[in-house]
Amino acid sequence: MNSYKNIYLIGIGGIGMSAIARYYKFKGCNVSGYDRTESELTDELAAEGIGVHYEDNTDFIPKDVENTLVVYTPAIPHDLGELVYVQEHGYTLLKRSRTLGEIAKGQRCLAVAGTHGKTTTSTLLAHILTESGEGCSAFLGGISKNYDTNLLVSDNPTIVAEADEFDRSFLQLFPEIAVITAMDADHLDIYGDLAHVREAFQEFAGQVSGTVITKLGLDITPEHTGAKIMRYAYNDPRADFYADNLRKDCCGYFTFDLHHPDGVVKDCRVGVPGRVNVENAVAASAVALVYGIAPEALRHALGTFLGVKRRFDIHVNRPGCAYIDDYAHHPNELGAAIASIRDIFPGRRLTAVFQPHLYTRTRDFADDFAKALSAVDKLILLDIYPAREEPIPGVTSRIIFDKVTAPEKVLLKKEMLMDYLRDEKIDVLVTFGAGNIDRFIPQITELLTV
Repeated sequence: MNSYKNIYLIGIGGIGMSAIARYYKFKGCNVSGYDRTESELTDELAAEGIGVHYEDNTDFIPKDVENTLVVYTPAIPHDLGELVYVQEHGYTLLKRSRTLGEIAKGQRCLAVAGTHGKTTTSTLLAHILTESGEGCSAFLGGISKNYDTNLLVSDNPTIVAEADEFDRSFLQLFPEIAVITAMDADHLDIYGDLAHVREAFQEFAGQVSGTVITKLGLDITPEHTGAKIMRYAYNDPRADFYADNLRKDCCGYFTFDLHHPDGVVKDCRVGVPGRVNVENAVAASAVALVYGIAPEALRHALGTFLGVKRRFDIHVNRPGCAYIDDYAHHPNELGAAIASIRDIFPGRRLTAVFQPHLYTRTRDFADDFAKALSAVDKLILLDIYPAREEPIPGVTSRIIFDKVTAPEKVLLKKEMLMDYLRDEKIDVLVTFGAGNIDRFIPQITELLTV
């Protein structure tokens, strides 16, 4: 993998792909690639000396076939001209997941898997190892606010990898230690049903060589893996790792005692608010302690963690007005985030803006989305962000909207959002979604701070 002079990425603007691009740039390769749309992330890559273009044009592909590795994401259409070209001209072509698996070979791999919670948990784990002085390389599914990047590099041959279940990508990893945060129904366009989702996670557990740590209640047993199985929980003493003696301050930050098999780490404080982040902290801490991080170093690192962009990301918090942005795009994620917001801002009027992600996910979970979103005071529901999918007849945001029972609700095209918000009286506002709703963050923040 280190023998290639040129690295070309098709879909370079994706969060996982951009980390690969940055890694090979750090290694001294000539790195370039294509993406369909310009974004803040692609602009950052360009500023770092990585060539990025936005038209399907094979002229940009290095012509030195023998010395060029092409990496692609399955989100790219199979008939994209550039993809067809490299297939026909004999380039070495690897999926992003296979590339990450190859990079991880020969290193101590710590993997974080789960249908939700994995980005914050993996980023926190990488921060614990870095802040403790141990160091690690990390390929993250979001931008760490501590380091302003989704890639960390270190001389220590330990790699923290976010193990993505989409397209069974995580089966390219063979970790020493892994944590599984959730095994909920998702990506049913790939898996078909929940049973196949669980089977994939069980197969992943079977690839762990040392210890697999699962959230209490998940169906991972010795018949699925030869690794040692340990459990974690938010605050359930039946687990090997759990929090208790939880104290919340006026801003929603928690201090707690972390129980583990060898004792208790007293007075841990997570540097990001919300109950959901206590659970993420327990998961990351479990991996770190099994790895060998000292309890005192762990406590310090938890307190200095700043979070991940777009994961319960508070942009405005002043008397009478708050604005949070969150990547939640699955009903269970929405439910957890809304509960955390209610916990931090009790008795406040909560307005949520939600952009559904994918036609298939909207179709498969319409009832669950409606139930989760009914817990807000007002819902502003946008049109579906299609990502890699073609429209499905009869599947629009309305199949969620009609079932929502929130006191107030409105269905909007995203182009109308800012004009609509200018006339709104905002108390607590949250934007949810995995599409391009993040493009509104600067505008909304400015609107609410003037």
